[in-house]
Amino acid sequence: MQRNSWSVFLAVVVALAVLPSHVWAQEKVIKIGAIYPMTGRAGLYGMDSVAAMEMAMEEINAKGGVAGYKLDALSTDSKVKPDYSVRIAKRYIEEDKVHFLFGVVSSGVGLAVTEVSKQYKKIFIGTDHAATELTVDNFQPYYFRVSNNTFQSMAAGAIYLKELQAQKPWKRIAYIGPDYAYGHSQWNELRYCLDRLGVQYEVAGEHWPKLAQPDYTPFITTIMKDKPDILVSGFWGGDTVAFIKQAIPYGLLKNVLYFHPDAGGNYELMSSMGDELPDGLVLSARHHNNWPDTELNRKFVGDFFKRTGRYPSYAAEGAYAGVYAIAYAVEKVGNPDDADALVKALEGMKLKLPEDPEGFTSYMDPDTHQIVQMQAIGVTMPNADFPPAKKMLGNWKIYKAEDLLPPKEYIEMKRKK
Repeated sequence: MQRNSWSVFLAVVVALAVLPSHVWAQEKVIKIGAIYPMTGRAGLYGMDSVAAMEMAMEEINAKGGVAGYKLDALSTDSKVKPDYSVRIAKRYIEEDKVHFLFGVVSSGVGLAVTEVSKQYKKIFIGTDHAATELTVDNFQPYYFRVSNNTFQSMAAGAIYLKELQAQKPWKRIAYIGPDYAYGHSQWNELRYCLDRLGVQYEVAGEHWPKLAQPDYTPFITTIMKDKPDILVSGFWGGDTVAFIKQAIPYGLLKNVLYFHPDAGGNYELMSSMGDELPDGLVLSARHHNNWPDTELNRKFVGDFFKRTGRYPSYAAEGAYAGVYAIAYAVEKVGNPDDADALVKALEGMKLKLPEDPEGFTSYMDPDTHQIVQMQAIGVTMPNADFPPAKKMLGNWKIYKAEDLLPPKEYIEMKRKK
């Protein structure tokens, strides 16, 4: 090397050596390992989740990242298979060296992946699945959920049914839901909450089709024979759409109040059914495009539409929240490598999210690692503001976040078992 070239090389090395540490740190990356279904009936939830995850990362990275780090993510199709998802999670940790496990739509998959999180002491941010087992029965310190669980939805549902009974007396209640943890959690928790509120009722039947059941006709005809006043549904995603479409020709929804307080009010139902969707169904979900009517929610929905050309399912807001939860924790700790310090940070998290109405901010319950949020239950009615949907939810009933948490005695009972 010539003398002049060597002098230039040394000058560059010296200059780089005295650069502020944050310039080097900007090249560091927070690695997220996302696991979502991308095909089948649950595929839309996965696609929406990945789109919202990427949207949140771009927003944060455009502002300089977090504590000198940029956010980046890997994403793999879970195929809604627990054993396959476990292999993905282990590969993410062992080979890709991710800092966070992330996502999951099915509670069955979530219950499998949380065991990997526990084994490797790697934080798992649950963004959509809702079985309460993950935060109560199977609680472990490295799992956090950033969307409402089934207990919160069923607590809101029980209050709604109690209020309804005072206005329009009903007595017989039936349930239909998928035959795995998510479906069973809802029914057990709804009855617990109804009993706790002193609501008097009779069970007119329990029905347990498999996930992605192709034909609901035998269940529909049996429910019609049982003649319940209220039919509580625990379906989600394409199963909700399929059941309602198959129930309409039988007239089932004209003779019973269809009540679906956890995942029934997803935009996928509105967009898939258009004018076919009956008025008067009572539904809720973990995020709504038209509630709350706040600047933050309008911006989230509008930005998602600009990005994808469609309005988001509720899964999208959960993934968006999950990225911001990671950013919150890393900002507090200063780096993504200290899992135990990140756990402490997440336990104290307060985060304003698109689904928060004015005057309320979501926060993490440190005893369960379950986010605490308000819930809105609405009724299907004409509304063409979010095409291709022709119906949306309205006549909202809003329930306080603190009223929806499982009581301490319930948590203690479940954990002892």
